[in-house]
Amino acid sequence: MKLIVGLGNPGRQYRDTRHNVGFATLDELARRLAVEFESAPAEAVIAKVRSYPEPVLLVKPLTFMNLSGYAVGDLLRYYRIALPDLLVIADDVNLPLGRLRARVRGSDGGHNGFKSIVTQLGTQEFSRLRIGVGRGLSERDLADHVLSRFEPAERDEVAAAIGRAADAADAFVTAGIEQVMARFNGADSSDLTDSA
Repeated sequence: MKLIVGLGNPGRQYRDTRHNVGFATLDELARRLAVEFESAPAEAVIAKVRSYPEPVLLVKPLTFMNLSGYAVGDLLRYYRIALPDLLVIADDVNLPLGRLRARVRGSDGGHNGFKSIVTQLGTQEFSRLRIGVGRGLSERDLADHVLSRFEPAERDEVAAAIGRAADAADAFVTAGIEQVMARFNGADSSDLTDSA
């Protein structure tokens, strides 16, 4: 069984913000796979996917970003999922808008959602996919930036990035994280390729 987690904040006021591209990616995956989110045995909503050779759970924690690790840890234990079968998808202010970067392991990179997961799991050894949301103006507070909505001129690029992130999550299930890194790292909307 695989666990694909998209990070974000619950509530209408956070919908379509930069911090919620993880949620948006899971929503796109659920749409493509024709599955619905339902309550979970943790503070999260899950969608159960049975169209792959093995079961896949799509997860959106409802703990707010800074406490995401509690929901992820609870679900890993409840379903007895091994760390190599976990993929976490979140925003990254250190990547240009629309850029993707997958890694097998790594630090939290200053991201509070990843920090919470690392703390709760006691390891950095889990796959992650970061979606670039840009850093914004240097004089703007970073917290304000990630909680802001995308500008109209950015929306097409962000939508394309979310689509590629959903493709990457699909590739994680079918081919593994190494293939995700080979195919999607550095890709942006101007060099979209889908060679397997």
